[in-house]
Amino acid sequence: MNIDIQGMTPLLSVFDMAASLRFYRDILGFETVADSGNGEDSSWVWLRWQGVDLMLNDQYEPGHVLTAPPTERTRWHHDTCLYFGCPDPDVVYEYLKSKGMDLKPPEIAHYGMKQLYVNDPDNYNLCFQCRADA
Repeated sequence: MNIDIQGMTPLLSVFDMAASLRFYRDILGFETVADSGNGEDSSWVWLRWQGVDLMLNDQYEPGHVLTAPPTERTRWHHDTCLYFGCPDPDVVYEYLKSKGMDLKPPEIAHYGMKQLYVNDPDNYNLCFQCRADA
């Protein structure tokens, strides 16, 4: 018997939901599928973009918002990377630059992938990539 898997939806813990939504929804183009009922003030949001699902959950309980992200919860965010298959990382690079993002152009990794790395507001890594010979 095989297990039938229909997809995967990562859940990222974020500090500022409004900032995360501005990045994922307003810049990248994700659309809101569902939220915990308060729009940009929601504690949980499910997003979708071109068949890719992502959930965001805030790092605090309602009414207990801190003034800065807690180091013990964000220290390793840079080790988390979401990899997006895309036909041309250069197009993504130009698009994100047009949105005011400061980033390095795509590079070809030693294993043959052309990759554009971007950090989200919580310092999670996103990589838009394709085979360099594609």
